[in-house]
Amino acid sequence: MNIDISTGKDRAAAPPVLRIAHLYKSFGAHHVLVDFNLELQKGESVVVLGRSGSGKSVLIKCIIGLLKPDQGTIMVLGVRVQDAKGESLDQLRAKVGFLFQSNALYDSMTVRENLEFPLRRHWMRLSREQVNERVLEALNDVGLAHTIEMMPEELSGGMRKRIALARTLILKPELILYDEPTTGLDPITGKEIIRLMTDMQQKYNTTSLIISHDMNCVKIAGKRIVILIDGKCYADGSYETFCRSSDARVKQFFE
Repeated sequence: MNIDISTGKDRAAAPPVLRIAHLYKSFGAHHVLVDFNLELQKGESVVVLGRSGSGKSVLIKCIIGLLKPDQGTIMVLGVRVQDAKGESLDQLRAKVGFLFQSNALYDSMTVRENLEFPLRRHWMRLSREQVNERVLEALNDVGLAHTIEMMPEELSGGMRKRIALARTLILKPELILYDEPTTGLDPITGKEIIRLMTDMQQKYNTTSLIISHDMNCVKIAGKRIVILIDGKCYADGSYETFCRSSDARVKQFFE
């Protein structure tokens, strides 16, 4: 029996939040994902580590249905992603937060309007008061309530990343996907964002999948690390375990 130390419950008793089985994805003769397998349980924080061009971003796009796998199964919150279409896909995506590498804030919208946008777009029906409460809660979570009427161009890079995280949190997702969350940030700001991510993960008990090659992110946020090599889940373990590994393909990341 596999017991979750934090809850004392049998982890095997609950279905995984994310299950990827025998996933293949190619672009012509270029095989990006080759029999990739991964499971995430409720509350886990997992980093997928790999070199540039190894398939990390392709993986995350397959998970949210932006790319269609050639073979394999992706189950998110009990739903087979490949089968979800239209409204059912929208409802699934409302339960999955996605922090874009580029932040993807709308330059023509204020911070408030950027955060309100996903609440209007998805199937949720909230009153104006409930929308205001969610916006303020999300901004307070990231420590930027004072920016509510500001434009993205008035914010620093770190502040824009925090606002992007607030927008991700506003739908209270059960699973959050992070695509290279520290790209373009200086090391100090990057560490601040990583710690904020871990704080929010603990506060809301969300499940996190983090795509990264930033070793600070891997060390701080990755309670569990998956190494993506040759399109496969080459190794799965902890930071401490990998630091002691004698495998040359693992050591290249941890030296």
